[in-house]
Amino acid sequence: VWSTSEIDRGSPVVPCLSSPDISPYNFPDPAQEYRYDGLGEWCSRHRDQYTIIWVGDLWERATFMRGMQALLLDVAAAPGTVQRLLEGIRGYILETMEILFDRFQFDGIAVSDDYGTQQGMIISPEAWRTLIKPSLARIYAFARQRGRTVFHHSCGHIVPIIPDLIEIGLDILHPIQPEAMDVFALKREFGKDLTFCGGLGTQQLLPHGTPAEIRREIRRLKLKLGRNGGYILEPGITVQADVPKENLTAMIEEARASGE
Repeated sequence: VWSTSEIDRGSPVVPCLSSPDISPYNFPDPAQEYRYDGLGEWCSRHRDQYTIIWVGDLWERATFMRGMQALLLDVAAAPGTVQRLLEGIRGYILETMEILFDRFQFDGIAVSDDYGTQQGMIISPEAWRTLIKPSLARIYAFARQRGRTVFHHSCGHIVPIIPDLIEIGLDILHPIQPEAMDVFALKREFGKDLTFCGGLGTQQLLPHGTPAEIRREIRRLKLKLGRNGGYILEPGITVQADVPKENLTAMIEEARASGE
């Protein structure tokens, strides 16, 4: 639930909370030294680049601890328990951030928290604003107080809460899946307030398109999303093994090409 190694993704097999009551649960100590192994060397090695450190996840961590189905039922039947769980996770993240800010030189923090499916949000925007937004705002505010950029990853369709994310201080939104949201409409509506990262389709375009189609779409993304800055070109989610080599080559070459 709380740790990953070089060979796993940290996705638990069984939730660790069998009931919504978190009072018996002891959150781990964020000061454990092994959590920061190699981080100072990494920051030094990339000092000439823009560095962002992932500080954890809020809602997703709750799904790992409680299980998605149980947590969604809790949102409906016992929202107070969900709020207490998220506040506990928030405390762990804030303590982790304080250690990072005091010990390491880097430019921004990243939060990874999926709030959407491709059709809509996992919980209602109203429930998100009640349960998640207050803790997320505390995390964003702490980063900004310490002069760090805030990067947030959320898959899926999250258009209803993008104004909220802007309000609480988000700088960069990732990965703006084109299968879930109109990325060009996002630029028109929110481009003055956000930098977008992502936007290149990975479900149809990359695995099934032609190299020419991929190059054409990348040029379009650069032109429309990159106008006046505020865009980082990237696939809309992790590139999978079904993408042909020639399509990967086209993507990389066109991404590196001048926008002229």
